[in-house]
Amino acid sequence: MTDDQGGLTAQFAEWRHYVQRRRELRQADVDELEDHLRGSVDDLMAAGLHADEAFLVAVKRMGSLDELSREFAREHSERLWKQLVLTGGSDGPAARSRRDLAVMVACALGAAVSVRAPELFGVSLAEGSGFYPLNAGLLVLPWLAGFLAWRRGAPARLVGVLVALFALGAVAANAYPLPVESQSIVLTSLHLPIALWFAVGLAYASDDPRSSRRWMDFIRFTGECFIYYVLIALGGGVLVGFVFGTFEAIGVSPETAIAQWVVPCGAAAAVVVAGWLVEVKQGVVENIAPVLTRLFTPLFTVVLLAFLVTFAITTGGIDVEREALILFDLLLVVVLGLLLYSASARDPLAPPGLFDKLQLALVVSALVIDVLVLWEITGRITGFGTTPNKAAALGENVILLVNLAWSAWLMLGLLRRRTPFTALERWQTAYLPVYAVWAWVVVLVFPPVFGYL
Repeated sequence: MTDDQGGLTAQFAEWRHYVQRRRELRQADVDELEDHLRGSVDDLMAAGLHADEAFLVAVKRMGSLDELSREFAREHSERLWKQLVLTGGSDGPAARSRRDLAVMVACALGAAVSVRAPELFGVSLAEGSGFYPLNAGLLVLPWLAGFLAWRRGAPARLVGVLVALFALGAVAANAYPLPVESQSIVLTSLHLPIALWFAVGLAYASDDPRSSRRWMDFIRFTGECFIYYVLIALGGGVLVGFVFGTFEAIGVSPETAIAQWVVPCGAAAAVVVAGWLVEVKQGVVENIAPVLTRLFTPLFTVVLLAFLVTFAITTGGIDVEREALILFDLLLVVVLGLLLYSASARDPLAPPGLFDKLQLALVVSALVIDVLVLWEITGRITGFGTTPNKAAALGENVILLVNLAWSAWLMLGLLRRRTPFTALERWQTAYLPVYAVWAWVVVLVFPPVFGYL
């Protein structure tokens, strides 16, 4: 190690010790601040400054710790500790909270109205046409993306990209002549919301779209948004039950109003409300979600291991019909979701422990199942030809195979203390666009390639 490197290491250690004394900043926050500082120092040294000079200039540019904390809180405004840092002024938490509430209500109402708007053009929700499955994401997710883009202060260029992505999704969902029995209807209905959800992610990360930490925050946002949505749905189910009981007690049946108005409009608005709750109630869910992850990771590990043992004993093969393919893919996606969400909630500097070993067992089990499914799909395609369902499942399982295999390798390195946890984190965030690209391929390319089958 050179003298310059040794001096910088000591200076960074001293700076980190000073910053860690601030109770408002969590360990992950300190890590991110240090990443910014190190990047600035590297840029200045590349420009010709001496190490000591580069460090001093970089610290000076970042400002005092109080000012830095304020800026960091604004950029990460979903964090509970913003209430400790952003105090005073017209742009304080209370004023921001009122504006967020107003914008959220407007977006939630927009999503609810969008669900019923097709009625004006003769498309009835009650008739069960193929319009709503194909366009469900397009009716709701633009409003959530709009709320997040407003909250992040997204630049006009990025807003234009979001509009273009949702417009592309609208074309893909409605331009192709898909018959009612077409497999492409099911595939588009499943993959288009995935593709559009990454557009929501772009809105979420619009304040720093190149930051892997920001996309890891979006992964956490996705899990927490799902939890809140389920809780809202459960509460809504109880409310609907009371409405049925009370109105029928006086001889009035609310079935039509609930089925055509309350449930669809409420389900659409709840997506925006759930996203808003994650943003403003971050501290509450942070206590729930990691607990759920630690609860279900060992349970899914046991289930997958039991499946593999049973498969080895029976050797009956795997059914690769459409329903089975969807089931296995959902299982692998749940495993990946547990991995992603536990990674987003993990302290990057924490040493590897028992839970990391359980996660490795879970990922390896899922990897083996993925290989078995791929083997069966390849055999069916070779023997009987391909279909849109089998081709989509083949591509998705290959994508999952790559992610799971490299994740298992990185986790093994983590357990052996040869690979830092940040390597696994960066791999997952860097791999996210692969899922989005594949979803768009299935939505845009598959229908014409397979003759709208």
